[in-house]
Amino acid sequence: MSVLVFVETDGGSVKKSSLEAIVYGSKVGEVTVAAMGTISNDELAGLGKYGATKVIHADDTQLDNGVIQATASFIAQAAEKAACNTVVMARSSLVDAIASRVAVKTDSAIVTNIVSVPDTSNGFAVKRGIYTGKAFATVNVNAEKKVLTIAKNAVAVEEVGGGDATVESFSTAYGANDFGVERVSVHKAEGDVLLPEADRVVSAGRGLKGPENWGMIEDLAQTLGAATACSKPVSDMDWRPHHEHVGQTGIKVAPTLYIAVGISGAIQHLAGVNSSKVIVAINKDPEAPFFKAADYGVVGDAFEVVPKLNELLKQNQN
Repeated sequence: MSVLVFVETDGGSVKKSSLEAIVYGSKVGEVTVAAMGTISNDELAGLGKYGATKVIHADDTQLDNGVIQATASFIAQAAEKAACNTVVMARSSLVDAIASRVAVKTDSAIVTNIVSVPDTSNGFAVKRGIYTGKAFATVNVNAEKKVLTIAKNAVAVEEVGGGDATVESFSTAYGANDFGVERVSVHKAEGDVLLPEADRVVSAGRGLKGPENWGMIEDLAQTLGAATACSKPVSDMDWRPHHEHVGQTGIKVAPTLYIAVGISGAIQHLAGVNSSKVIVAINKDPEAPFFKAADYGVVGDAFEVVPKLNELLKQNQN
């Protein structure tokens, strides 16, 4: 089976979630990557070690900002050029917007939020997260053409030992409305580790009592190489910037490790973080709902627990 994997870039590098998509695609069939915008040939050729054999690259600066209609047109035409009946993409705000458009343009069935590699022993069955990650459904895909979007951490990023991928330039034929919407400015979140791509997240809520106490959260995050996050009430009170708000109405995250400090665990918050591999809750209220969702729980005062946890982690690093 020939698979087209669409990859997104950040600052000229392929995002980790897109590397996951390539690895996922390599478990389905032979992978051709579709890349767009400003990125070096060396970066693209290096995708061979994750399982790509060929890269189709639209070196067009108009695509650097992820224009929705134009990106969908590019992917559909790249799939036709590579004769791929299956398109794989890692979930993101851009992919959530373009996936259905790509499915229409390629006349494909679409399955979103997939969390496992397909079972092809009797057709093509995949498991997907439903009800904001509270349950899973297994679905059979009977169509020949498929568009699949995978959840973060559906597979681990691993090198498969391949050589450099072949890189080919590609020019897309755009429609009249493909650039009908123009992105005029981008304000990126700051920080050493960006929240949407973070493998580890340290998050805190109103239990910290005020923005002046966030230093210990940032220290713990730095020790772990993690991104910082917060609950909705915290961002609403301007204790922390809104781009750190995680939950159903904020950024949905699925890191390997999610540490929640002083967050009670409202349904809306859990809906945005419950796809995390391991959840640790720290709260002095033993009845906090978060403990029912957490893999590990610490009942205690955050102002005592977090500094001691950070100290122990630093000792183990030395």
